[in-house]
Amino acid sequence: MSDFVSDFWNLYVIVIVVASILACAVLLIVQGKATFTPGKTMGHVWDETLEEYNNPMPKWWSWLFVITVIFALVYLALYPGLGNFKGMLGWTAVGQHKTEVEKMDATVKPLFDKYMAMDLQAVAGDKQAMEMGKRLYLTYCMQCHGADARGAKGFPNLADSDWLYGGAPEQLKETINNGRMGMMPPHAHLGADTIKDLANFVRSLSGLPNDSVRAGKGKEAFASSGCIGCHGPDGKGMQALGAPNLTDKVWLYGSSEATITETITNGRQNKMPAWKEFLGDAKIHLLSAYVLSLSQGAK
Repeated sequence: MSDFVSDFWNLYVIVIVVASILACAVLLIVQGKATFTPGKTMGHVWDETLEEYNNPMPKWWSWLFVITVIFALVYLALYPGLGNFKGMLGWTAVGQHKTEVEKMDATVKPLFDKYMAMDLQAVAGDKQAMEMGKRLYLTYCMQCHGADARGAKGFPNLADSDWLYGGAPEQLKETINNGRMGMMPPHAHLGADTIKDLANFVRSLSGLPNDSVRAGKGKEAFASSGCIGCHGPDGKGMQALGAPNLTDKVWLYGSSEATITETITNGRQNKMPAWKEFLGDAKIHLLSAYVLSLSQGAK
């Protein structure tokens, strides 16, 4: 409600809520003053023998409406529900969530402190720590990297030993803490023919079928068009820049000539979000150890 930029919506919500409660109260009053003739029908008949009688509403049903109205008034006085009115208790969903998180953090703090005092290799070998790390992974990471951590198109496989920015413990923690911004610049200016040559050369680096003539021309273009600045003269990439190794048969977007041509022509841009502020040091320490254990299991 605090995000409303106009008082109209604040009043709109208040009117609807109050009108709904008053409607229930009016219904109770009207029903209380209505006259009934027990045993007399209203003349409505369904399915031959089903008739509507002019009988009063059962008392227990009327009292349910009374209780509902009273409950609604008390609730709206104590909790937010009337537009911008915050309620006498000052309760908020954000505050409740923060309280629950702080309560849980206090409960598991001794465990977090224990693992924070250990290096990532040691944490990665601790069974209980890995169970906690796996739960963190399934909560925050599987949406992109998959439940089995094997990634998807545009999202790296974390269960192998191939790393864009490095798989050492400190590098993993740096990636999760501060995120990464990967970018392959577009090279459409090279022209379709040269780009096709480059695509064939890149495929040849991984031993994939290619046009050898075009691959030869692509090798020259690889050096002259600036590709070696990121991928190196041997095509093995540069982890400092996040430039992938083109010789290891690991492909983030696919290895077909069409896909590689698209990558060179239009470039690629991908972002790994930073988690430091959201998760905090202790959870990131556990999560980093879990990811480290995944890659070690692949060796």
